[in-house]
Amino acid sequence: STLCFFGWFLFFSNKPMSRFRALARNALVRMAPKNVPYEIIKEPSLPLSAMRAVPDHVVRPPYAQVPPIPPTDSDTGSVPVLSKEEIESLKRACEITKKALDFVGTLIKPGVRADDLDKHVHEFIVSHNAYPSPLGYRGFPKSICTSVNNIICHGIPDQRALKEGDIVNVDVTSYIGGFHGDSSRTFLVGNVDEAGRKLVEAASECLEAAVAICGPGVPFSEIGKVINKHATARGFVVCREFIGHGIGRVFHCPPQIFHYPVAIPGVMTANTAFTIEPCINEFSRHMFVWKQDGWTAATTDHGRSAQFEHTVLITDTGHEILV
Repeated sequence: STLCFFGWFLFFSNKPMSRFRALARNALVRMAPKNVPYEIIKEPSLPLSAMRAVPDHVVRPPYAQVPPIPPTDSDTGSVPVLSKEEIESLKRACEITKKALDFVGTLIKPGVRADDLDKHVHEFIVSHNAYPSPLGYRGFPKSICTSVNNIICHGIPDQRALKEGDIVNVDVTSYIGGFHGDSSRTFLVGNVDEAGRKLVEAASECLEAAVAICGPGVPFSEIGKVINKHATARGFVVCREFIGHGIGRVFHCPPQIFHYPVAIPGVMTANTAFTIEPCINEFSRHMFVWKQDGWTAATTDHGRSAQFEHTVLITDTGHEILV
């Protein structure tokens, strides 16, 4: 999940540049392709349904308890090294997330509302005595993220029905036994045009290429190099505002995983876990966050975006994809 994104706010925090960014955004919109074979999502389809209830017996993460304990996410500090017992607990959470993603894949078709997907995945996760990690995280109102077409990530499931030709990313995280397991996939809705299919294929390939190099001693900076090289070769671009992260007892923790070339310190070590989750854009890398909800990230030029995510465990001899 990119629900905690340590980098994107820097893009928006420089107020003296806001007028320049507005002009640049308008220019990108004017340059955007016309008559695209998909619907451009410009606003939420309201009203949102109420936050879903979680049975009392399901153990909640600290930020979802009553009273809530603010998230302890941090982009600084040491990378948590997991014991054998902790790794098994992480694997248990990831297995539920994998099953939930497999399940949601069977539901996706034209006419199904994003809110329906949220309802069914919520019920699936709590039926496994787990908690849907996004629910209530820093105020997020739903149990999953659904990001359609030009929405990059953090889309809030709403009343819009999926349409023939859409692409939709579903981001799922499950919490059980004190650990979070995080993953996402982009699905095709019915018959998607060739350019859309190529984008989704490229996003999956970027993730798999990055995971393939993971192992003890490998610099974290290599991940971004591999992803950027593959995306560029396929004719697409990497969105730079969202990063992967360490995961375990805390939803988001060190290390930070950048999906584009950047000089960052640190190498991978055995018994640590993190997510790799590049957002691959069809045209420009630039984005903005909807003012309506403060969460939904959309491409500035209305091009599509696709994303896949794995939780990866570094082992003594290489890596293991947990979900």
